[in-house]
Amino acid sequence: MGSYVPNTREEQKKMLEEIGFSSMDDLFGHIPAEVKIKDGLNIPEGASELEVTRKLQEIAGKNKIFPTIFRGAGAYRHYIPSIVKSVISKENFLTAYTPYQAEISQGILQSIFEYQTMICDLTGMDCSNASVYDGATAAAEGIAMCQDRKRKKALVSATIHPSVLEVIKTYCFGNEMELDIIPEKDGLTDLEYLKAHVDAGTACVYIQHPNYYGSLEPAGEIGTIVHEAGAKYIMGVAPLSLGVLKTPREYGADVAVGDGQPLGLSLAFGGPYLGFMACVADMTRKLPGRIVGQTVDHNGKTGYVLTLQAREQHIRREKASSNICSNQALCALAVGVYLAAMGNEGLKQAGTLCTSNAHYLAGELEKIGFKVTNPGPYFHEFVTESDVTSEQVLSALEAQDILGGYPLDDHRILWCCTEMNTKAEMDRVIAILKEV
Repeated sequence: MGSYVPNTREEQKKMLEEIGFSSMDDLFGHIPAEVKIKDGLNIPEGASELEVTRKLQEIAGKNKIFPTIFRGAGAYRHYIPSIVKSVISKENFLTAYTPYQAEISQGILQSIFEYQTMICDLTGMDCSNASVYDGATAAAEGIAMCQDRKRKKALVSATIHPSVLEVIKTYCFGNEMELDIIPEKDGLTDLEYLKAHVDAGTACVYIQHPNYYGSLEPAGEIGTIVHEAGAKYIMGVAPLSLGVLKTPREYGADVAVGDGQPLGLSLAFGGPYLGFMACVADMTRKLPGRIVGQTVDHNGKTGYVLTLQAREQHIRREKASSNICSNQALCALAVGVYLAAMGNEGLKQAGTLCTSNAHYLAGELEKIGFKVTNPGPYFHEFVTESDVTSEQVLSALEAQDILGGYPLDDHRILWCCTEMNTKAEMDRVIAILKEV
C-alpha cells in the first residue's frame, strides 16, 4: 500500500510525530497482537505494467468470442454508433457519478435531463427518472411505487423474464406485498386468470411486451382489464421495439420500465447496464431515484436542478418507498447519445431490421423441421421446437463459431435476431442445421 500513498517515509514520520507517535507500530498499538499479521500478506510481489498486460491477455484468451450471435434472452448485440464511445470517453463524463453538488454539475445534469426527455419521447410517458441499476430493478421498483395502504397485491405475468421475476419476488417480500403469478397460456398471459384475480386489493399488474418468448401480449386488452379494477398497469418493454410498436402510453400503461442495454451499451459480460423508468404525470412523486428538472437562474439563463429531492435519499429509511439513490450517469449518458444519434428514423430502421431478420430466420428454420411455437406476432425473438435436441443444435453451431439461441429445455430454443445479423449468416445457420 505504501507505494500507492503519495508521500515519502520522511513525510510519514513527520505526520506520526505530529499526532504523538514514533512509528506505525505505535499508531496501531491498541490492536491486540494476536490479530495482527506478523509476516506480511501471502501475495506475490508487484508486477510491471507489461507483465500485468501479458497476464490479462493470457486470461482473456480463454474467453470464447463469437463473431455471429443469435441469442438474446435479456441481453442483445446491436450496432453502436462510434459517436457513443467518443462522447462517453471524455474525461469529464467518464469519471462522473452522482451530482451531489448539483449546482456546479450543470453538464451532468443537462445530460441526465436530455436522457429523461428522450425516454419520455420513447415511451410516451410524462416523466422519467435518472435510471436505476437494470431492467429487473426497474420492474421491481415500478411495482413498489404502486402500492398504497389499501392495495397490497401485485399480479405479475409468468411470461416475463425469469430473472426479473426473481428480483420482483425479493422486493415484494421486503415490501410485504402479496405476489400473485398469472399463469401462461399458450405462451401468453392468461387473461381469464387475470380477470378472475384482479380485485380491489390489487395495486398493479405487470407484464412484459414483447414477453420472454418474444411474443406480443394483448397489451391493450390487459390495460383495460387492469384499469376497470382500479389498479395500475406496468409494462416492461424492449426499448428498440418502440421504434415500430405502439408506446406503453398508447396501450394504457401507467408505468413503463425496461433495460436500456440495447440503446448503446455493449454486452460487456453482463453489465454495467441501466434500468429506465417512466410514468404518467400523477405518479411522478412516487417515482424513485433522481429526477432532473429545467429552470432559469436569476439572470434568466437556463439551468438544471435535482427536483423532488425530499424523497427517499433525504428522509428516514423507514419512511421511504425506495432506497435507490444512484443515477447510472455514464450508462444514461450512453443511452442519451445513442438515441440522439439514431433519431426517430434510425430507431424505426433498426427495429424493422430486427423483426424482418427474425421472421426470415424463423421461416427458414420451419422449412427444415423447426416448428415456431409462438401463438401470434413476435418482435425479434421466437421459440422453435424440434425432434433434435437443443444440445445437438447449439453444439453444431458453436463448432462453427456461431452462438445459437438460448435453450429453454431439451427440445425448445429461444432465438433472437438483430440488425447485426446478415442474410448470409442466417443462411449459414440453416445449412449447418440441415446436416444436424
